Amino acid sequence: MFSSRFHWDSRPNRLTGLLAQKRSAGAPILDLTESNPTHAGLHYPPGMLAALADPRALQYEPAPAGSTEARGVVSAYYAARGCAVDAARILLTASTSEAYAYLFKLLADPGDEVLAPRPSYPLFEYLATMESVTVRQYPLVYHGGWSMDLDALAAEMSQKTRAVILVNPNNPTGSYVKRRELAELVRLCAGRGVALISDEVFSDYALTSDAERVKTLAGVEECLTFSMSGLSKIAGLPQMKLGWIAASGPEAVRREAMEKLEWIADTYLSVSTPVQCAAAALLEAGEAVQRQIRARSAENLAFAEELLRGSAANVLAVEGGWYITLQVPRVRSEEEWVLLMLERENVLVQPGYFYDFTSEAFLIVSLLTEPAVFREGFARLKRNWE
Repeated sequence: MFSSRFHWDSRPNRLTGLLAQKRSAGAPILDLTESNPTHAGLHYPPGMLAALADPRALQYEPAPAGSTEARGVVSAYYAARGCAVDAARILLTASTSEAYAYLFKLLADPGDEVLAPRPSYPLFEYLATMESVTVRQYPLVYHGGWSMDLDALAAEMSQKTRAVILVNPNNPTGSYVKRRELAELVRLCAGRGVALISDEVFSDYALTSDAERVKTLAGVEECLTFSMSGLSKIAGLPQMKLGWIAASGPEAVRREAMEKLEWIADTYLSVSTPVQCAAAALLEAGEAVQRQIRARSAENLAFAEELLRGSAANVLAVEGGWYITLQVPRVRSEEEWVLLMLERENVLVQPGYFYDFTSEAFLIVSLLTEPAVFREGFARLKRNWE
């Protein structure tokens, strides 16, 4: 009766089962996986809500690519970061997830392929499958820092490859694309007629500085490229549902891509008028939220690195975002470590295999966690690695 797209096993795994039992019993869980800014104890400027009271929100003026004003706000966001992106190259969406869906519709027929990084956020398979597109993975490798295995990426390309996905900085490794990597990627994609899709939602959350880092692909001109971001991360407002696609590349193909994207968007018209009217105020107020997140992430990272120094676990090098990867002793599997920490210590972390790590043993922790919870949780983790 139902589509074959729904081929995933929806039964609870051992971790979700144990977590449900713990919470049902009233156990005080120290959650080190918090990824929702609105649940992280941040201060949101009171003027944010006032921005939604704009009287223009009562007028419906459908514009498939988004209102001229709101697209101009996004253009100004890029200009403030040293990248000129004309508003005509910007299309608004309700989220980056919707942006992926639009781009898969634009670029791929059923059965075509996109390349996605491994490890990375485990959403691509779901989004691609909903569009009848196949995900193939290319590896990120660690050698004191993360980099793309460009030879392996090139080997994964086939006649069916329609796009290469970058997460910049990556989630959860926190690694940015470097200039040398981008130059090679652009050469590969331009030569094979493959598009680049750059997910840049964490771009504003740098933890270190590096002149070789690429903060956005919105200026790429040699091949068709789509840069994505939105209020969810850059203003800490996932509930406001405003994302965007910035298109770049050779003018003719870029113009055709924008025309087709507007056609797709016109089918759904999903971006709400109130959030478009409030976009400028929300982005401006969101800068205060960004500052809090950056300060907290830096504080939590410094604490974790100092606490684990000399222990049997360590924090892998991270450049940006709000996640860190812990390498822990291989005396247990990731799943065993996660279950042990939850059972023994009431501390919740995530196993690396959730993010397609291909070797043991890695745990993922969110730097967005409130500092008091983070410190106590890490202290409990550490005593298992001493």
